[in-house]
Amino acid sequence: MGTEQLPLSRKEKKLYMSFMFVTYISLFIGGLMGLLQTLVRSGKFTLPFGIDYYQVLTVHGVILGLVLTTFFIIGFQFSLMGKTVGITDKQIKAGWVSFWVMLTGTVITATMVLLGEGSVLYTFYAPLRAHPLFYIGLALVIIGTWIAAVVNFRQLYLWKKENKGKKSPLLAFMVTINFIMWVIATLGLATSVLFHLIPWSLGYKATINVLLTRTLFWYFGHPLVYFWLLPAYMAWYAIIPKIIGGKIFSDGLARLSFILLLMFSIPVGFHHQLTEPGIDPVWKFVQVTLTMMVVVPTLMTAFSLFATFEITGRRKGAKGLFGWFKKLPWRDVRFLAPFIGMLLFIPGGVGGIINASHQINSVVHNTIWVTGHFHLTVATTVILTFFGITYWLVPHLTGRKLTPSLNRLGIIQTIIWTVGMLIMSTSMHIVGLLGAPRRSDFSTYAGGAQVDTWISYQIAQAVGGTILFIGILLMVYIFIKLAFFAPKGEEEYPIAVEEDNAPPAPKILENWKLWIGITIALILFAYTIPVIDIVQHAPPGAEPFDWPIGR
Repeated sequence: MGTEQLPLSRKEKKLYMSFMFVTYISLFIGGLMGLLQTLVRSGKFTLPFGIDYYQVLTVHGVILGLVLTTFFIIGFQFSLMGKTVGITDKQIKAGWVSFWVMLTGTVITATMVLLGEGSVLYTFYAPLRAHPLFYIGLALVIIGTWIAAVVNFRQLYLWKKENKGKKSPLLAFMVTINFIMWVIATLGLATSVLFHLIPWSLGYKATINVLLTRTLFWYFGHPLVYFWLLPAYMAWYAIIPKIIGGKIFSDGLARLSFILLLMFSIPVGFHHQLTEPGIDPVWKFVQVTLTMMVVVPTLMTAFSLFATFEITGRRKGAKGLFGWFKKLPWRDVRFLAPFIGMLLFIPGGVGGIINASHQINSVVHNTIWVTGHFHLTVATTVILTFFGITYWLVPHLTGRKLTPSLNRLGIIQTIIWTVGMLIMSTSMHIVGLLGAPRRSDFSTYAGGAQVDTWISYQIAQAVGGTILFIGILLMVYIFIKLAFFAPKGEEEYPIAVEEDNAPPAPKILENWKLWIGITIALILFAYTIPVIDIVQHAPPGAEPFDWPIGR
């Protein structure tokens, strides 16, 4: 089934590790900003040196939500493609171009935020306006990811050319799906940045269509969540089975779930804009309906994973209805961290259904409930899985070993992260139901019983945030040990094979023209008429807030 593993050259390993270094530097910086946020909102701490709260908030969102995730995902996906279909020297050079373009854009954007000229949060909604270099930096990051996507597409193309008639390796198929989704989605963001925000910030446009730019952002913003999530799914489907001593339940089921996630992840951005005027409710309803369709591949994934767990456990002698549960390798951090991420994806998914439901969304919209939801999904499900990948990927790339002591330390780190996140996220969900706004330092609000209640919950968030920062320090320490100081040795790159009696995956699942065509058709159906309405019925324009570029 194309699961033979290819050796990684020193050139490859150096490229892939470069992405990991940026990832963990970002984790430290972004985590520190998150800690400062929770402390400030508790009313017990004041930012020093005249630092603005929204600078800290923007750095936290951009560094963790965009930089950390994107660098880790591209580095990880490069390694998956190198392992399964190979990479040429020219492609390695193009990979380095991708890395440096992304890093240059990241530095430019971060510099503008730190200088106080880009405190517009990671959504950078107009009419808030940042320095032009903030948007130019973001554009470079997007361009860098496109270069990486082209490299990965080329890798699979060459493999298919040399292996005519063969099914592509599952992980290479999954990487391709994720990058197809990413490229299609970032076209919206690129349009907003290049044709609206940059000319506007440079003064070439006096006004800007706020609703159009927000719509283009959320055309990108929701599939961004799946861009984060699909690499975790890759690990769950094809790597975790190997770690637990099992096999992939169904190659075809895995491919079908990824195709469905591609089709139903992009044309759904309006469910982030349910309270916004200017969008016909009919189209909001259409996109909410499409949003709910992602429940199908999600349940398929859960079924496939737990089938793998049960089959593997029973082969190891498990008896009874849940005896297989005891056979799972709970003392292996490579399994434990992603498994906790899977479990916490259940309440995270429930919160997502609430957020995407029109009437229920009105209760929690723009409250800190939404922030709690993001911290359950991205900062727990995705990040814990990324941590689990790190424990074997980094030593494999550096020629070192995950020692028993580092494994135990990883288990401690996983528990710390889980406890801290449960305290912080639960508090966010509860106080969100009580109306506490997101993105706000409400410790500065006028007093009153309601604000006092919000702040009492914020103290709990500060406790959770402090525990999380301890977990961040511990994870950065483990990363440094795995990269530089762990004993020399060979660490397995765990890729599972399919069950022997699994039915073959239908060839139609690799009909790229068909699935990309359906995806584009769904996007055109869901967006064409509402975007035309937004353009035709735009107000004269929206002047920016008092947000001088040279501030």
